[in-house]
Amino acid sequence: MESNRQKKIGALIQKDLVDVLQGSATQSGMRNIIISVTKVKVTVDLSIAKAYLSIFPIEKGEELLEGIKSNAPLIKHELAQRTRHQLRRMPQLHYFIDDSLEYIDNIDRSLKGLDNPIENPDLLEKRKKS
Repeated sequence: MESNRQKKIGALIQKDLVDVLQGSATQSGMRNIIISVTKVKVTVDLSIAKAYLSIFPIEKGEELLEGIKSNAPLIKHELAQRTRHQLRRMPQLHYFIDDSLEYIDNIDRSLKGLDNPIENPDLLEKRKKS
């Protein structure tokens, strides 16, 4: 169960992280790419924040996530500047792809019968457990 403090810090980081990521995406010439921060979970000791990112188009997700991770110190510094009056210490940030929208879309497609394994046996390979 998250405390109110954790929720407030998560919301604050989420709001500012969106601005930082969208700003850097625009500056680096990546038009047509949407990066949204779906949620930020902060640990009990407030030392680590897990940021879940939704990136559109989905194909660019892994590439952009690597770029964000490689620029993590710069992003953390920018966030620390923005939140210096609200937070004493900026938590260590960890980034993850939030694939829940893709997961929902796959369920929706299956329910509509668009991914029918009987008509397309190749789909079964994806479903087998390894």
